[in-house]
Amino acid sequence: EGKIYIDADYSQIELRVLAHISNDEHMVQAFINGEDIHKQAASKVFNTPIDEVTKEQRSAAKAVNFGIVYGISDFGLGEQLNISRKKAKQYIDQYLELYSGIKQFMTDVVEKAKETGYVETQFHRRRYIPELKSSNYMVRQFGQRAAMNTPIQGTAADIMKIAMKNVLKELKERNMKTKIVLQVHDEMLLEANLDEIDEVKDLMKQCMESACKLNVPLIAEVSEATNWYDCK
Repeated sequence: EGKIYIDADYSQIELRVLAHISNDEHMVQAFINGEDIHKQAASKVFNTPIDEVTKEQRSAAKAVNFGIVYGISDFGLGEQLNISRKKAKQYIDQYLELYSGIKQFMTDVVEKAKETGYVETQFHRRRYIPELKSSNYMVRQFGQRAAMNTPIQGTAADIMKIAMKNVLKELKERNMKTKIVLQVHDEMLLEANLDEIDEVKDLMKQCMESACKLNVPLIAEVSEATNWYDCK
């Protein structure tokens, strides 16, 4: 009673981190211009004007966009989109040809990890990947996916920790009663006093969007509700 949940979500943080790390011109421009990144990818992969992209094409491009972050295989993408493995491979190949900065990043990060034995987030947090030297093909494949994914997902996790620290510092300095109650993936949930709602919403947005400087904007979307489910 007398409290409300305030929820803030990072918008597409992993793709924004990927744009920053790979410095791929198409992806960077899309985020700077506030474009729909999945529509842009669909437009390029399917060679369709952006305003003629269908819902199905956007969904397929979205699966490729997020799949690339996790090192998705043609088999995995085919299963997800219910298309043939050959068609899925064609989508991935076209995507990597068009987003050449991302392709270069993926190649470079795996090669470097093979040399050094580890990958790093943008904040120099390391993950060692001995799997890359395994004699087992499947284990090596896992190592490659981990090498590609860790700098992206790990950096996104680091950014969220910095944002949490900054939110907590602000709450303490302003002597507010609001508390951080939950953090999951790209989302932070606070329990706020009703008289602090507007200030907390502004504070959260500002702390999350300024947690670190990327070459694309960080965007946080804030909502409120009396339960977590309705915050969406």
